[in-house]
Amino acid sequence: MDEGDRPTDGDESADRDERNRSESATAHDGGGDVSDELEDEASDGAGGDAPDTEPEPGSRPEAGSRPEAEQSGEPDRADAHDSASHGADSHDEAPRDGEDIATKAGLGSTRSSDSDPDESFLYRFRHDREGALMWIREMLSSVAVVLLVGLLLFGVSGVWPPMVAVESGSMEPNMQVGDLVFVTEPGRLAPDAAENGVGVVTHEVGQEVDYRTFGSYGSVMIYTPPGRTGSPIIHRARFHVTEGENWYDRADDRYHNAVDCESLANCPAPHDGYITLGDNNGAYDQASGLSPPVRAEWVNGVARVRVPYLGYIRLVATGQVELNEAIARTVGSSLSPASSGFSAAG
Repeated sequence: MDEGDRPTDGDESADRDERNRSESATAHDGGGDVSDELEDEASDGAGGDAPDTEPEPGSRPEAGSRPEAEQSGEPDRADAHDSASHGADSHDEAPRDGEDIATKAGLGSTRSSDSDPDESFLYRFRHDREGALMWIREMLSSVAVVLLVGLLLFGVSGVWPPMVAVESGSMEPNMQVGDLVFVTEPGRLAPDAAENGVGVVTHEVGQEVDYRTFGSYGSVMIYTPPGRTGSPIIHRARFHVTEGENWYDRADDRYHNAVDCESLANCPAPHDGYITLGDNNGAYDQASGLSPPVRAEWVNGVARVRVPYLGYIRLVATGQVELNEAIARTVGSSLSPASSGFSAAG
């Protein structure tokens, strides 16, 4: 080739510049495609399952993108910090929440208790240790105990009331004013010596068989003669008479002042019955006119046991004895056995 035909250095430089620009443009276009493909792969990888393997050592992430660990690292730390703060706050607030729950539970139970006045009243009635409810409870308990004892005694005695109070001193010293006497119905718990349906052993028979009650022979019975408006009479049965009997010779002249049957009241006997006498009295009930011979059907019961002083409760409650008098007699009886000035029994 002739030197004239050879391209000059300037031409070669121009050609190289043009080729470089073409390659740059091509490379730019190709790089854009590669970058788009990388971005598509990255998005597909993010949406799909993450690879289990670590990136190979020495591999470099693409320019303009941050490693996934670096991208998520700061938010993770921030989330962890927020979670730790929230946990600490929750830990601090837990006791308060527990207290609030307990308080609410307590308030709830209080409201429930307040909303049920019957349960609250019953609880207070059973557990109060002071105040009106306590006094009412104790009073009702005492009354219930007394009624229960009374019912038990009624079951044993068969009469109501099963206990009577001695109102007079006619049976002293064997029965005192204010004694409470347990009574059984006629015929109940009768001893073998009682040869009748009433269960009464007379003083006369008691001497023969050695049967004693309340400090002397024979039974003490409670009876109410017809027309009597006061309390029943509590006296000892001395002996039994039959209708039309002249009982003057059987009578103890210490207990009457008659000289014969015609001068002795209720002699001869108007009907069958018992001649009775108060242990502290000076005359038979039939000789003094207190009662005719006591028919079996007039007998309310037979005295069995006495309890000192408890009868004053009834006597004071019914106004038969004043409280100060009952106290004085109780104290006086405990100091000396002086006899009472009360008249015949009730």
